[in-house]
Amino acid sequence: MEKLKEILNYSFQFSDDIKISLKVILVLISGIIITNFLIKLTRKIVNKRLEEEDKGKFKSVFTFLRYLIYVFVIVIVFESSGVNVSVFLAGSAALLVGIGLGLQTLFQDILSGIFILLDKTLRLNDIIEIDGKIGKVFEINLRTTRAITIYEKVLIIPNHVFLTHSLFNWTQNGKLIIETVDVGVAYGSDVELVKNTLLEIAKKHPKVLNSKRMEVLFIDFGDSALLFRLLFTINDSFSHPKIKSDLRYAIDEKFREHNIQIPFPQRDVHLFQHKK
Repeated sequence: MEKLKEILNYSFQFSDDIKISLKVILVLISGIIITNFLIKLTRKIVNKRLEEEDKGKFKSVFTFLRYLIYVFVIVIVFESSGVNVSVFLAGSAALLVGIGLGLQTLFQDILSGIFILLDKTLRLNDIIEIDGKIGKVFEINLRTTRAITIYEKVLIIPNHVFLTHSLFNWTQNGKLIIETVDVGVAYGSDVELVKNTLLEIAKKHPKVLNSKRMEVLFIDFGDSALLFRLLFTINDSFSHPKIKSDLRYAIDEKFREHNIQIPFPQRDVHLFQHKK
């Protein structure tokens, strides 16, 4: 027994102030094993109550929490065993300051990612617009969110951006979305003909929902044109640029058939001749 105590009390001397006994190392290893078991057990219990869609999302959250708990366990074991952790911290203060500054944004991303996953600000397949960029979310990680744009480019967004910038979620309240196409016609045009032509064009497009809101607004008397706005409803918001392009092609064609002119900006230029 005395031999065992002697072995367990054998210390590894790192400096005059830092020494760690074999007993502390064994306690630390045991603590990590027990902690790992409890984390896995907790994860299984939580996963049973989660929806299938959310299980994959929370995997990264548990990974982050696991490493965070390991750090706390290590500190607690060292402190309870008489190891002065403050000596470690004091000796590496400058290094920790540098690491802290470098990891500040990283932890902002991670915490933001946890908030996103918990309050479900974003879901897979949501159509989002941020800083003028539009994409469909296909992956939500702990540090970044990935979206595919309408031009098949992958948009990688650090999660802290969602907390510091305005975010438009086009599909948060459902898949239906009202889109608009603006057009100007020459003064003197038959406004009823313009209205009926625009409605006819919208009704013929296969992706425009005829049963939902569809109307034409006479929005203003412009400098060079009468300004109209066509409102229509679609359920494929990710394809809205293509749909609006189709409608503009059809508008140009139909207006030509009905002799409805789309004017270009006009300016009156006055020339003054100065007498010498």
